[in-house]
Amino acid sequence: MPLVKPFSALIPAAHLQSSVVTRPLEYYSTGEAKLIASENNYSFLHLISPALDHAYLRDMNQDLVFRKIAENFDTFVNGKVLIPVNRSCYYIYQVHHNGFTQTGLWTLSDVRSYLDGSIKKHELTVERREKLLADYLQNTGLDANPVLITYHPVEAIETITQKYIKELPVIDFVFTDLTVHKVWLIDDQKDIDLITQEIEGIDAVYIADGHHRAAAMSKMDYFSTVFMNTDEIRVLQFNRLVRDLNGLSVKDFLARLTDSFTIEKSDKAVDPEQLHQIGMYLDAQWYVLYPKPHTYDANDPVELLDVSILQNQLLGPVLGIDDPRTNARITFEGGITALSEIRKMVDNSLYAVAFTLYAVSVEQIINVADANKVMPPKSTWIEPKFLVGILTNYCMHTEKSEPA
Repeated sequence: MPLVKPFSALIPAAHLQSSVVTRPLEYYSTGEAKLIASENNYSFLHLISPALDHAYLRDMNQDLVFRKIAENFDTFVNGKVLIPVNRSCYYIYQVHHNGFTQTGLWTLSDVRSYLDGSIKKHELTVERREKLLADYLQNTGLDANPVLITYHPVEAIETITQKYIKELPVIDFVFTDLTVHKVWLIDDQKDIDLITQEIEGIDAVYIADGHHRAAAMSKMDYFSTVFMNTDEIRVLQFNRLVRDLNGLSVKDFLARLTDSFTIEKSDKAVDPEQLHQIGMYLDAQWYVLYPKPHTYDANDPVELLDVSILQNQLLGPVLGIDDPRTNARITFEGGITALSEIRKMVDNSLYAVAFTLYAVSVEQIINVADANKVMPPKSTWIEPKFLVGILTNYCMHTEKSEPA
């Protein structure tokens, strides 16, 4: 059973909410991040990478970097940029973007639930990235980017959620990308106890997004999580682009595919509408690839996925991309990237070929996790993508900060 608990979060001051929160650092180029940090003294980026505005830190020992983060954190708390909630709560988080509204429950999850499999995963992690996150979390104590967890809807939780979102939120701002973010406190002890009980009554829940963050927290006690039921989660496809044809001509490449795929030309961009329909853009022409029956095991929850078929039948044996996690010849574009942009990247010779895929469903994610298997890397683009700093769990909390 998943173990959760309420917590006293640090929240941005009401007049600084849109200034404090930021996208994760990896979403920005170095130039973009430096510009934001230089123009905005309140950005959470100062608590992620102080080297952005202190060049001398870029090549310094990490201990000095973490010390500077601690100094910046003290400045944020003492200057009431971040304000601690004066009681342990659960929180309702809601984001409205691209015409969709998604609502979830923000908690702390016991790391033992991750280690014992009550919180199930469906992706492998990259050890280097996991270690970087773990070092940051253990040295700063700042857990400000939650793991997204999904579960089958629980009526009692939905009833409580609907009750609180009729009240005024404690956080309400529009980010620079025009997404709207709101947070409500759940501070009634009866509701807190009921939520705890209902979540602990679920046999298993599933990481939808944030596998590296969850793995990085494995040496901590609790980690920040947002629970969104399966009706709230949006899963988009993760498309692939490859820089070259592995020494093959276009003609020879197409000939190699006929063993595994039925190939049809398309007079329009291919955004697959069903499983086992793969789009391909090559040499200014769109194609549809239909995997032949012998290329996958329909009874295996991983092997039947188009991302697996593409990897096993084409990317690996034909294009020589055996490990897409480390091969620099392949890149990935989430489903939010327009097909016209993908086509343009091939037309401009940045890439030789692009593949578009049908989105994996939430149920397929659950089936893979229940079978204790993992998907190929970059199989799913999950929304929402969380901003950093909306709620912060300070793992090294001391009593020196005055409560709000």
